[in-house]
Amino acid sequence: MRTWQVERRHRTRRLIELGGLVVKARIVELTNDDRPTIHGAMLWIAEKLQSYEGEHARNLWAAKGKHAFAERNDEQKGSERRDRR
Repeated sequence: MRTWQVERRHRTRRLIELGGLVVKARIVELTNDDRPTIHGAMLWIAEKLQSYEGEHARNLWAAKGKHAFAERNDEQKGSERRDRR
């Protein structure tokens, strides 16, 4: 496989994973798939990260995201245990 093909696949996978985060956060559902609203919210996030509050916001959002991922993993493990029974 050529280098550009590998790079393209990596880029595609990354974009799909990032889109998945938008779905996991229920942004699509909460905005009724209104893409201008979603884009506007992301622009607001970018502005916030570039402001004097950027580091604080990043730390706060990172902690919240880690907590959500941990909760999801705990839920999946519980589901797997129930399925084994």
